[in-house]
Amino acid sequence: MSYDHGPRFPPYREQIAEGAVHGNDEMKAKCSIITILAIFFVISFTGHSYPWHDETHMAIAKAAGYKKWYNSAGADMIKTKAMGIERPNHYVSNTRQTRVTPEMVLGQIKNYNKKSDITGHLYGAIIASIRDYLKQKHKGKYGEYHLAFCAHYVGDLSQPLHNTLYNAYNRKNHATTDGIINDDVFDNMDKIKIYPIKIKSEKDLAKQIARIANLSIQKGYQIEDEKRLLTKEEAYVQIGHSASLFSAILIYVERIGLQKWGSLGVLKMKKSG
Repeated sequence: MSYDHGPRFPPYREQIAEGAVHGNDEMKAKCSIITILAIFFVISFTGHSYPWHDETHMAIAKAAGYKKWYNSAGADMIKTKAMGIERPNHYVSNTRQTRVTPEMVLGQIKNYNKKSDITGHLYGAIIASIRDYLKQKHKGKYGEYHLAFCAHYVGDLSQPLHNTLYNAYNRKNHATTDGIINDDVFDNMDKIKIYPIKIKSEKDLAKQIARIANLSIQKGYQIEDEKRLLTKEEAYVQIGHSASLFSAILIYVERIGLQKWGSLGVLKMKKSG
């Protein structure tokens, strides 16, 4: 598998090259400098294309008890066709001073699938995908793909470098971190520890997302400061957070679904009576 770690917006590179070839050199040079600075800013403060690799995502979903765990890598497949829209759903570019709050998580929901939010909205994407799943289920439609998106986003939540700035350290080590346990994760499912999480509302969910995000930010800047890679042991602890959260989400959406269908059944009975 090949990885493009270049700027997020390739057209800018084409503009620079064109400016070097055509006339009005002084003006072109100034524009090129401005464009280069803009690219540097975008690279430094936007997020990352590549999450845990496929097997790691699927192992997280399987450990959580998701029956369709094999669909959890699908969100990355979508990026090959809809990169601009899907990519910001996979990361948040946080500075090391950032403290994620439930309010921050809920505030990102409105940006779901918006490519203009280049700083990323992973945390809001988790809740937005759950809303889409429940909405489709309540309409009697097949909503599982939305839940598979959610599984993927929850997996990204524990990847430390999906929660930090896409700086020189991140660019250099991102792909290696994604694959740190990928080759043997299915042989070590027992290392993915599930702990109890209770979710009774979106507010509860936002609190849990914020909690894990802050752990990931802390871990991301720790390994950066120590100038090292994430260890396998640390990776298993991280994905344990994701698996535990998604396990709780599965219970939550089932309960919400039963409540909704139960209330609809009562309403139908009242109308027929």
